[in-house]
Amino acid sequence: MSASNPTLITFVIYIAAMVLIGFMAYRSTNNLSDYILGGRSLGSVVTALSAGASDMSGWLLMGLPGAIYMSGLSESWIAIGLIVGAYLNWLFVAGRLRVQTEHNGDALTLPDYFSSRFEDKSGLLRIISAVVILVFFTIYCASGIVAGARLFESTFGMSYETALWAGAAATIAYTFVGGFLAVSWTDTVQATLMIFALILTPIIVLLATGGVDTTFLAIEAQDPSNFDMLKGTTFIGIISLMGWGLGYFGQPHILARFMAADSVKSIAKARRISMTWMILCLGGTVAVGFFGIAYFSAHPEVAGPVTENHERVFIELAKILFNPWIAGVLLSAILAAVMSTLSCQLLVCSSALTEDFYKAFLRKSASQVELVWVGRAMVLLVALVAIALAANPENRVLGLVSYAWAGFGAAFGPVVLISVIWKKMTRDGALAGILVGAITVIVWKHFEVLGLYEIIPGFIFASLAIYLVSLMGQPSTGMVQRFEAAEKDFHLNK
Repeated sequence: MSASNPTLITFVIYIAAMVLIGFMAYRSTNNLSDYILGGRSLGSVVTALSAGASDMSGWLLMGLPGAIYMSGLSESWIAIGLIVGAYLNWLFVAGRLRVQTEHNGDALTLPDYFSSRFEDKSGLLRIISAVVILVFFTIYCASGIVAGARLFESTFGMSYETALWAGAAATIAYTFVGGFLAVSWTDTVQATLMIFALILTPIIVLLATGGVDTTFLAIEAQDPSNFDMLKGTTFIGIISLMGWGLGYFGQPHILARFMAADSVKSIAKARRISMTWMILCLGGTVAVGFFGIAYFSAHPEVAGPVTENHERVFIELAKILFNPWIAGVLLSAILAAVMSTLSCQLLVCSSALTEDFYKAFLRKSASQVELVWVGRAMVLLVALVAIALAANPENRVLGLVSYAWAGFGAAFGPVVLISVIWKKMTRDGALAGILVGAITVIVWKHFEVLGLYEIIPGFIFASLAIYLVSLMGQPSTGMVQRFEAAEKDFHLNK
């Protein structure tokens, strides 16, 4: 499709606004803590919405609506699992991680936190966890760049190569310049845009198909099993989809939002805001795909693009049902979903390289100004590697993204969760948890045992490894004292 002027203008205005926010954040970035965690200054609203936006990538407006459109409500189990997992993460991890990182050397990254929490003088914990972050997140970044490229390619008729750079350039620019504050402030705008699109679109589709009763009758006429939550599923299949929720405990880009909150007092309000946003967004996503069944069955003459690629259901409904200016805003929501996640991933990779390699091993006496510029250079480096990986959209490496979520969830999830609730956890227990979780995910995925999503055995085995190995040793007095002080701080201020 050739670019329509209103859509193009809307995209340009949106991207310009994101870059402008990056330059505003630049003025507030004075040291590495500012660049990596925004100086721990995020209020509850920004903490909530940036955590949500960094989590939900292009799949929210493309992948999930397409799956619902093709198979009906049986594909919604993943949404239920994500909501449960996100809520438990806010409830058990968010506030405690905020105080634990502060009490353990004012840690700025997860590897930094692990190293301080478990008094790891060898640097092994820091190195292994930083390597896990770099490997999985570089692949994640490549996936995000491909998603952005495909949006530009289909919306504006660009070649894939041109779309690749166009989709990535703005995200790289504001992340490079403004760091964590830019990413968090833009995430807040992007989260607002996403919820606007996902509330408005299903309502307009309902009106276009004649209301609730007519829409449901049309969906039933197309295939009665569209309403069956158990259609084509098995017990293991449902558990596997629900298991996606376990991943939240170990996602570095989401956990960074908890670490950056201005205080523990902000967390409870942030949890309520974030969960409301998430439920509305996922509900809207399911509704777009579900109501789309009725619309395109009643209008087969415009169903061609969706028939060819069911992930275009949201894009096509926006283009058909809205005037070009509103459609441009709605399509910008897809770009917002892609950019919000990609920017967080770039920044976490940059943080790992700067804080956990450069500062920890190469330049311990580096000035804050030097570290900020090294952080910016690392954003650029990771982005260029990700673009190189994304240059061929058929590259097999992008298939790894399906279990990168599981890799983080199993390698880091149990370590993070248990480290903030159990004072007897040891360094060897943490090392065992990371290694067992990551290895289990890779092996389980390779052999596809029982058809069970690999995050579930990975999470269980990693948790058992942490517990059993920790029982073989004893945490130091200092570790226990810091844990108890942080826990007391949490309960006094939550």
